[in-house]
This record gives sequence, structure tokens and C-alpha cells, in this order.
Amino acid sequence: MVKLSVIVPFYNVQQYAPDTLRSLRANAREDFEFILVDDCSRDETPDILARAERELPGARYIRHERNGGLATARNTGIDAARGEYLTFLDGDDWLAPGHYPQLLAAIEELGCDFLRTDHVQCTARARTVHRVPHGRRGVVLNPREAILPTDRSTSVDYAYAWAGVYHRRLVDRGLLHFTDGLRTAEDRPWIWRLHREADSFAVVGLLGVFYRRGVASSLTQIGDVRQLDFIRAFDQVIRETAEDAEAAALLPKAVRTYCAIISHHLGSIERFEPAVARKLKSMSAGALRRMPQDVLDEALDSMDVQRATRLRRLRRRPAVAGVAA
Repeated sequence: MVKLSVIVPFYNVQQYAPDTLRSLRANAREDFEFILVDDCSRDETPDILARAERELPGARYIRHERNGGLATARNTGIDAARGEYLTFLDGDDWLAPGHYPQLLAAIEELGCDFLRTDHVQCTARARTVHRVPHGRRGVVLNPREAILPTDRSTSVDYAYAWAGVYHRRLVDRGLLHFTDGLRTAEDRPWIWRLHREADSFAVVGLLGVFYRRGVASSLTQIGDVRQLDFIRAFDQVIRETAEDAEAAALLPKAVRTYCAIISHHLGSIERFEPAVARKLKSMSAGALRRMPQDVLDEALDSMDVQRATRLRRLRRRPAVAGVAA
């Protein structure tokens, strides 16, 4: 029986994949499987993964014939997974030796639907610990109660799929798959759905995932049109949260977070290609007009003057025909 399935998408990461695979070897166990999904890489990544399938205990290699993005690659891995528990890793990140056995032991002891962990962010030579923004550790909690308060960072703002482990019953309930085709912010609708609909979760202070920032091929570093998928992702968060029985309480958090992300992108708009920058403004203006306007007004009133002014000005921007999320 497979106890843990580790889903690892790869795309054009020949420089980093060997480190990732070495760290998986240092976490191998006879009841673990590693599902290596190549999302139609154009470099040497497929050769590296084909070799890993032969050499890494528990490895299974799947190759996409066309690039579908991170969400689609993760879904391929979820569909192939046989484990009682599932977790994720990105193809340019790595693990501390023995991290997965510790992670599995923690969720088995607590018996919850999903477990969230801290991580180490690595930018060049710098190392920074990032912690789950929730104070209670090592106890089973109601995920819905970790969404609020509106004006503080909470567990739904810590959306990294690889910072945790998930019981198979979430797959069976349709809660673990990602929105197919999203190329950025794919984890935002996903984490909101988990916190709204799962029954239990816990946070533990377990450090073992090393998240590599500043990779040139990462979408966080590329100002092209794929970055605008954050609008489609947050539109989904708003739409699904509006259908929740506690929408009146939860929507202010979703709307305020959406506004903060829009403002963030507008504040660094110079990194986008000119045509994409124009589209960002038009699509963001449309997104603001789609939000519940009373909730949006409250969110803007609660923000600092600079961000609120920027967003109010954008909301008044004339609509452009043919521009959609």
C-alpha cells in the first residue's frame, strides 16, 4: 500500500531538477511514491526525469504532450496518485532529509484532513523562514475559523500547496484538484475551497521545504500575459465565496485580498510588457466593477490612502469592449 504520494511538476528546470531529485531520494521510503510530471519541457528536463524514474525509488514519470501550466500538471499527478496521503513539491525547490516521514507522522498523529507547515524561502544566498499565519500549533482546528479576520494575514493568504500534506478523502470529496489551466495564483481558489469545505486542519512548526525565489523562468519573474490569470483565480474565489452560507462574513476578506493583489501588481506595473500593462489596467478595472460594490466600498475605506486612491481611480476607468478575464 502506498502511504504518501508526492506530486512534483517540472517545466524547463534542468538547472534545478537534480537538486530536487536528490532531496526526494533523501526522503524515500518503500511506501512512498514520487510522481514526476513533466509539463512539456523544451530543455533537458525530460531526460533528467526519465533517468530519475529508473534510479529514484518509488518514482513514476508522466510527460504532458502539450504545456498546460502548473495547475494542470498537479491535477495529472493527483489523478495518478495512489497514496493515502498526498503532498506537492515544485520542480525547482528541495527538501530537508527526512522531512516527509516527519510530515506524515504529524498528520497521522493529529488525524485531520490537512496539515500546514512553515517553509524556508531562498533568494540567492539569503534564507528566510516564513510561518503559517496562525498562532495555534499542534491542535486540530476548524478550517473555516482560520479564514478571518478580514484585516490581517490568515491561513488563506498562505496558499503554498507544497507547505503541507493532505488526506485522500479530500480528493474523494473533490476538494484537492486545482482549476485546470490557471498559470498563476492557481493556489488561491484551492486554499479558499479547502478552508471553506474541509472538516479539519492543523498547523505544525515543521521546517523542511526550501522554496527557491528569483528563478528566471518563474512566472513571478515574468511580466507576460500569463500573470493576469490572477484575475480569473480571484474572480473564482469571489464567486464561490458569494455562494457560501456565511458569505456576509467571508466576502469582505476575499474582496480585500483581491484588492490588495490588484494594487500590488499596479504598483510594479513597469515589469510588464506595455501591451500586458494596458490589459492589466483594463481587466483590473473590470474586476473591481464585478465585485459586490458595498463590500468593495468597505474594503477601500479600510485600506491606506495610497492604495485606496489607486483602486478608486481604476474603478472609474471606462470599460474597454472585448477585454475579459
